[in-house]
Amino acid sequence: MQPYILVVEDEPELAALEADYLRAAGYRAEVVGDGAAALAAIRRAPPDLLVLDLMLPGLDGLAVCRAVREHSALPIVMVTARAEEVDRLLGLELGADDYLCKPFSPRELVARVRAILRRCGLHAPVPASPLRIDEAAQRAWAGEAALVLTPSEFRLLAALAGRPGQVFSRQRLLDLANPDGLEVNDRAVDSHIKNLRRKLAAALPGLDPIHSVYGVGYRLEW
Repeated sequence: MQPYILVVEDEPELAALEADYLRAAGYRAEVVGDGAAALAAIRRAPPDLLVLDLMLPGLDGLAVCRAVREHSALPIVMVTARAEEVDRLLGLELGADDYLCKPFSPRELVARVRAILRRCGLHAPVPASPLRIDEAAQRAWAGEAALVLTPSEFRLLAALAGRPGQVFSRQRLLDLANPDGLEVNDRAVDSHIKNLRRKLAAALPGLDPIHSVYGVGYRLEW
């Protein structure tokens, strides 16, 4: 069964983005926009993890955290635009399991959620890849959309998709993109990856499966 995540966020666009990324990662995610609604939702159907904004109308995130901690060890990731140390310490002292400061990458939120739930023994089912690659015909599809790729882009996508989760160095990707050994700056890899991300985003809105690994290279993971 999919772990259930409750997102408590009063900014509709941000809440929808967080929920989309969590669903794409294999979780069941629902959104409420204020503290009172959050407590009612928790009583009605306790989630496996709570993503809780600090600044909420009515009951703020700290009040919700206090109320939850009176009767539950429910994992909580607190989210706020206030990055002062006192807020961070107060949130954690009240029992939050982790803390994210706005602005943040939705992928970072998913990574934090995954790490916390893994410690609790809960794992999201591995989502099926929406990519189909025909190496013999040098063609690729994302969902139902055929991707229009350059030969270099196709080779990079095929390599990344063939080993999901594996990190490819820039040099390795450069070798794949330019098998003839032409002297090309390794920044060309970044350009190819940027184009691949753009084309995948057009075919699969809300998904960004190509992840940068700082100082190393890239990996593809849904």
